[in-house]
Amino acid sequence: MAKLVEYKDMVPRAKAVVEGIAAARGIDPANINKVWKALARHPGVMEQFAAEMKAAFAPGKLDPLTKELVYLAISIANQCDYCIASHGTMARNKGMTDEMHEEFMRVVLAAQKGNKITMAYRVPVDAAFEEK
Repeated sequence: MAKLVEYKDMVPRAKAVVEGIAAARGIDPANINKVWKALARHPGVMEQFAAEMKAAFAPGKLDPLTKELVYLAISIANQCDYCIASHGTMARNKGMTDEMHEEFMRVVLAAQKGNKITMAYRVPVDAAFEEK
């Protein structure tokens, strides 16, 4: 089990990351998610991950819900309970309905099965799918 560091006990570098996240979310830094409390033991890793998440979820060509669904699909594939719970909640907060979740799960489960079938049968890639 990860050793969690409360905001009040974090080193200044970790506090700075948490304060930036808390300000963006409009929350009290003391109420930051547990993943950040776990990462606070390693501020360099925490800073890098925070920067990567900020860049990945910055406004762009993909809408915020699509980004959450991509993250959620990968979390399901990687079997990360924490990320499934976190990004499932974020997707709901960004507009995912029960009907959308059902359809999303059909796609994710079909993709997982399709991936396993093609790997098990060692299916070579069709020429039409090769990059040109």
